[in-house]
Amino acid sequence: MSNIPETGRTPRVQIRLVIIQVLVFSLLLTLGGRLWYLQVRNGKEYTDEARSNHVQRVVQPAVRGSILDARGVPLADNETRLVVSASRTALMKMKDDGKGVLTRLAGVLGMKPKDVMDKVRLCDSETPQPCWNGSPYQPIPVTDEATPQQALQIRERAEDFPGITAEPTAVRRYPAPAKARTAQVLGYLSPVTDEEIEKAKDTDSPHLRSDQVGRSGLERTYDKQLRGKAGVTSYEVDKLGRVMGQTQSDPGVPGSHVVTSIDARVQSVAEYELHAAMKAVRQETDKITGRPYEADAGAVVVMESKTGRVVAMASQPDYDPNAWIGGISAKDYTRLTDKNSNYPLLNRAIQGQAPAGSVFKVVSASAAVRAGYPFNDRYNCSSSYSMGNRSFANFESKGHGPITLGDALKFSCNTVFYRLGHQEWQRDGGIKPKKDANDWFYRTARDYGFGSETGIDLPNEVTGRIPDRQWKQSFWEANKDSWCKQGKKGGSYVEQIAYESCLEGNQLKAFDSINFAIGQGDVLITPVQLATAYAAISNGGTLYNPTIGKAVISPDGKRIIEIKPKAHGRLPVDAQTISDLDKGLRSVVEPGGTAAWRFGGWPQDKIPMRAKTGTAQVYGKQTTSWFATYTDDYTIVMTISQGGTGSGASGPAVRNIYDALYGLDDEGNQDLKRALLPKPQQTLPKIQPDGSIDAPEVKPYDPKSQLVDPNKKREGGQEPLAGPPPVWRD
Repeated sequence: MSNIPETGRTPRVQIRLVIIQVLVFSLLLTLGGRLWYLQVRNGKEYTDEARSNHVQRVVQPAVRGSILDARGVPLADNETRLVVSASRTALMKMKDDGKGVLTRLAGVLGMKPKDVMDKVRLCDSETPQPCWNGSPYQPIPVTDEATPQQALQIRERAEDFPGITAEPTAVRRYPAPAKARTAQVLGYLSPVTDEEIEKAKDTDSPHLRSDQVGRSGLERTYDKQLRGKAGVTSYEVDKLGRVMGQTQSDPGVPGSHVVTSIDARVQSVAEYELHAAMKAVRQETDKITGRPYEADAGAVVVMESKTGRVVAMASQPDYDPNAWIGGISAKDYTRLTDKNSNYPLLNRAIQGQAPAGSVFKVVSASAAVRAGYPFNDRYNCSSSYSMGNRSFANFESKGHGPITLGDALKFSCNTVFYRLGHQEWQRDGGIKPKKDANDWFYRTARDYGFGSETGIDLPNEVTGRIPDRQWKQSFWEANKDSWCKQGKKGGSYVEQIAYESCLEGNQLKAFDSINFAIGQGDVLITPVQLATAYAAISNGGTLYNPTIGKAVISPDGKRIIEIKPKAHGRLPVDAQTISDLDKGLRSVVEPGGTAAWRFGGWPQDKIPMRAKTGTAQVYGKQTTSWFATYTDDYTIVMTISQGGTGSGASGPAVRNIYDALYGLDDEGNQDLKRALLPKPQQTLPKIQPDGSIDAPEVKPYDPKSQLVDPNKKREGGQEPLAGPPPVWRD
């Protein structure tokens, strides 16, 4: 029995009880506060997370719609391939960040481990291709060319390949019918990015992480129509991932088909002839420099004259759009973006800019008429035109005496237009322009559509350049500090030019207007702008927006939305002037005209042909070849950078395209059985309820049956060179 009295224990026990009570109360208070924080303050957030942890969504990507030519031939469609993909999220949870799994996967696929790892790394400003520019939470395709044996190995050894899947998937394909790649027109796809998902989430066409989106060409313009809607099925699962039931199912909707005005057969001819023309001209020698022509780039546009619909559009150099499928390789990406390959991703029909040369003279002739000079009056085509101590010469200093503006087009007489351009500059006040200066030449160029977009349904069209007074002022303001810093009076040639530009670079001078009158100087145009302008002359004056999309058709073929031609203006001259221009351009292919030697034997009485040749000088480079032509049905424009003369370089190719369209032989005899498209295609292809398309056969182009006899003499002359090289200030 203890000798300690009870009264000695009581205070200690009470203190201990109080401490315990305080501790218990504190714990209860802390627990209560935590419960309030979790259930009240952040209750909704955690509730949503809990629900998401028990609901799993399975996304079935929609089958992308096809891009068809005017007859239903697929230019872009889909095929089923075995796609091996890697979940980056799963790989990053591994101790080695998935390197072991990816190394084993490389062995199965016959690839290098580094190549596989590069495929799944994320793109940023410092990471070169190949890399993944889509969502990091989306399965990343490693290859779309897996064999059934490889896919079987991955599936049977699932424990060795966590986060790796091998599934049959619909993959985009660019079949290139008759070897017509149509690359820059079609464009390509790449994975959707997180930024795009966020931007589109509140629209009527939100993105899923599995989406592939168009990055250029028609794939981008009509991406929303082509993409369709992915199917999403939601499953309720327990904490072990076992499916407890299906909560929701949103069936997918395949993408619609886009029918174009492109004809695969004509596209094949256009691509072949452009490539062949460039190859042929590289065998020719530049008479000025004594070295072979480089012919480093080119473009051709075939357009319906009465509607602006594009039947063919080719650009060189080109590429295989299939290179983007499944993720582009480092080698292919370098080739497509490297300066040495001359940037094949560019569509030079809408993005290639160059001085116009003599094809621009239809603008100058129109401007002269607007300024009060009658079309059929006589204007002196002298061998040269002098201004102060400078002389501007015709080709080989040839003159034709007094001629009409129509004959000035036929002979491509520079001095007629030099004189008119100079006179109008003087009438407008010269260096000190009048407040009401007409600027007919510059205004008419803009009214023809130059210096602005044509409105074609392709992304990234450039505007070209019309160097009028406003442009001169803005260009000077942007560059004067640099010019003033670099310039030096009496220094080198470059320093003197910079010095002069510093002092008076904002002035529109006489030689600017003289050069502008023949499409030289600082003027820049694109092939599609030129085709639109010449098509307007052909159809009586309507400037149409060039269009490639012709209709959007639902997957079952029941709903058709036609894309009708739209006009954005009219030529700024009356019907009589248009008729006069037409007659002048017709004389260009007749005896004595600069294009006559390329159209010998042409059936002018049955299929009237009009044309204009152009050879534009570019400072520091060889001349640019231009050839603009039209019939009542089609307008064809071709250009070859550093390719020599207009009719010499581009002429044979344009003639061959026309021969193929109309089914003409070398003597001008027509065989409609051989004609690819003697009249523009009017009907739309029919799509069956099951989605199938009864596309006609496309036979390969046989150039031997179309080529003009190279040994046959052609009547006519060469295209004259434009005036002196402009002072290039870019």
